[in-house]
Amino acid sequence: MEIKLFTGEIDDLVHLLTQNKWIYHTNQHVKEESVRAAFAEGYYENDRETYWILENGDRVGIIFIHDISDTIPLFDIRLHANCRGKGYGVMALRWLQEYLFEVKGKIRIEGYTRVDNIGMRKCFSKAGFVKEGYLRNAWENEDGTVTDSIVYGAIKEDWVLGNPTSIKIDDVPF
Repeated sequence: MEIKLFTGEIDDLVHLLTQNKWIYHTNQHVKEESVRAAFAEGYYENDRETYWILENGDRVGIIFIHDISDTIPLFDIRLHANCRGKGYGVMALRWLQEYLFEVKGKIRIEGYTRVDNIGMRKCFSKAGFVKEGYLRNAWENEDGTVTDSIVYGAIKEDWVLGNPTSIKIDDVPF
């Protein structure tokens, strides 16, 4: 797997985002015109960085790092449907930690996913992220329904030591 900076390959981005169903995202069916409009407005570059996930030169997914200027950036990983469940998510999360901690000097990364996105939850766990919170009715879906969400975190100290520390969520009963 290789990670490469997005440099304006809009047709490839449109293809990836519109030819896949994003079951665990608010907008499951991305429209071409919305991708092109967002690109024209600088969405994929303004205070964010966008990277292709490549395998043998083929674009198998994309990483959006949001709020890159913040101390604690957020991100979105999207994999082509036929590439899911093959380890790309874990590899992307590991790359993300190395890049954000080592290159960008960040101290923490947070990731949110719907509670029913078991595949992503496994990726977080395998990549050394710690489940830090369960958020009730926190994920708004396109159809108006609301789903519970889980937040995972990775901190630089754990990444450097190669050992995630447990959290003390139940240390006080309130």
